[in-house]
Amino acid sequence: MKKVLITARAHEYLQQSLQKNGYETLYKPHITYEEALNEIHDVEGLVVTTRIKVDKKLLDRAHSLKWIGRLGSGLELIDVTYAQSKRIRCYSSPEGNCDAVAEHSLGMLLSLMNKINAAHNEIRNEIWKRDENRGVELNGKTVGIIGFGNTGSAFARLLQPFKLTVLAFDKYKFGFGNGYIKEASFEQVCRYADVLSFHIPLNDETFHMVDAGFFNSLQRAPYLINTSRGKIVNTDDLIGALKNRQISGAALDVLENEKLGSYTQQEKERMAWLLARPDVIITPHIAGYSHESLYKMAKILSEKILENE
Repeated sequence: MKKVLITARAHEYLQQSLQKNGYETLYKPHITYEEALNEIHDVEGLVVTTRIKVDKKLLDRAHSLKWIGRLGSGLELIDVTYAQSKRIRCYSSPEGNCDAVAEHSLGMLLSLMNKINAAHNEIRNEIWKRDENRGVELNGKTVGIIGFGNTGSAFARLLQPFKLTVLAFDKYKFGFGNGYIKEASFEQVCRYADVLSFHIPLNDETFHMVDAGFFNSLQRAPYLINTSRGKIVNTDDLIGALKNRQISGAALDVLENEKLGSYTQQEKERMAWLLARPDVIITPHIAGYSHESLYKMAKILSEKILENE
């Protein structure tokens, strides 16, 4: 019987669908990389998220592997080029969690602009401030979106009722402008946006894209949202931008280092500084992690896999 190794938490739909199509499913959501090395030799399918790195060493052990399925978006932990050279198909399912990411992005942005989180924390300490917590309306603003794939375009759709302008930049996509959504260069987005939201993969080109040079190019002190990958933002330079008021606030669902227990003293101090700021919101990489997206990612991924059997 064909085997598939599922290395992450997945909706039961995925196992049921694969089992109906002749697969034996090895559901091991807490498996380590070293354990996966010992399991991979006779499996035909591998399902991953962001925990297991699918590198050359792992792929060389996978003598029967025919496909790799990624629950969610981003294939940066998979050596896709090497996998394809071994005729291993690679799938992802960004369509399954793009709406969740878009809603989370909007929620963090509205909380930031209206100082909801900061005001709530003050009231917990019996501090009642009204003028100091006066909000800024999203209506009529210019929102810059960097990366206009599944999540970027889903975020843009949610913004339509606010009667604003979306300036969107995507290095690999053109012809998507329509009505309130305007295609723009990277430089134009940085110059005119009141809000900047990132929806891009992590690769050599995007690593620390958001650095001191980037912040120096901004003209309007925008609110910054990152729900993509933490390492596209240089944390030290982000702190500098907040100190210098080059941005009006930051909403971060992802961090450069998300293993809080491994922090150095310097990393602990940076995190404490950010968490003390009323103009910063940090969530634990949950933007695409809704109850609904768990099902949708499993369904979409299984459909992609099975239609290519």
